Amino acid sequence: MSDERNNGAVRVGIDELLARVRAGYDRIGPHDAIAAAADGALLVDIRYAALRERDGLIPGALVVERNELEWRLDPQGSHRAPEAVSHDLRVVVVCNEGYASSLAVASLRQLGLHRATDLIGGFQAWRAAGLPVGT
Repeated sequence: MSDERNNGAVRVGIDELLARVRAGYDRIGPHDAIAAAADGALLVDIRYAALRERDGLIPGALVVERNELEWRLDPQGSHRAPEAVSHDLRVVVVCNEGYASSLAVASLRQLGLHRATDLIGGFQAWRAAGLPVGT
């Protein structure tokens, strides 16, 4: 590991940070994600509006832009989404290509959402797998 310290702060590159974060949970592919949703998991699309407008939506996914994610999914939060009912909720975070979603999962797990995971390859992998896409 290549941590560097400067004035007490640890420096790490994004690739290493992603590897560390992802080592803490099992990520899932598109077909596992749709199966998880069928079993009650909450798919959460964190892509920004321009990407959703350009590429479409995953039917049934909760749309929460990344900057609101923790506020909307914290079951104890004052601004929680109605779907955020429990820390035991299975959450599958979807970004565009599967990078931002990994960092989002790390944040959700810090809030106690211990079953949170993300979609490997993000929305682009979902679409490439031929899974449903709406407008």
